[in-house]
Amino acid sequence: MNLKEEKELITALQSEKGSQRAYTLLIKNFKERLYWHIRYMVKNHEDTNDILQNVFIKVYRNIKKFKGDSRLYSWLYRIASNEAITFLNRKAKQQHCSSSELQNQLIQNLKADVYYNGDDIQLKLQRAIATLPNKQQQVFNMKYFEDLKYREISEILETSEGALKASYHLATKKIKAFLSTT
Repeated sequence: MNLKEEKELITALQSEKGSQRAYTLLIKNFKERLYWHIRYMVKNHEDTNDILQNVFIKVYRNIKKFKGDSRLYSWLYRIASNEAITFLNRKAKQQHCSSSELQNQLIQNLKADVYYNGDDIQLKLQRAIATLPNKQQQVFNMKYFEDLKYREISEILETSEGALKASYHLATKKIKAFLSTT
């Protein structure tokens, strides 16, 4: 979606009527990207769909507050990231475990997930990613899996590109070290 189309979409979404067509277009354009962004974080298809639905509800309720200081997708990714992190923190608290223990449980459950088609190497990579601090996980997932540019990640995470490059570099070193020892 180019910048002109995005501005037109935002205008339509923020209009008093908030046209159904505009919301349909928003979902059509961003659903899949947001799904995978969330899925890399929570690992489970059903949880991802629930979170994605919450993201679009939040967008619907708050679109009038969107000032256009960033691209629409950056704002959507920020909402999706926050919703996924909130979900993971709540789930860890409910299960009385740490976030790293929860990550390990989620990775173990991947094998039983009918929507997961990865192999043992993918599971090892997921285990390696789970050892990273949350921010490094986000940066790694967005750069490696989603192939976002540092500029885009910078908008989403509201962090400098230099810090993101350093974070990604550290993440890849830690992942390589983890994979070489397992």
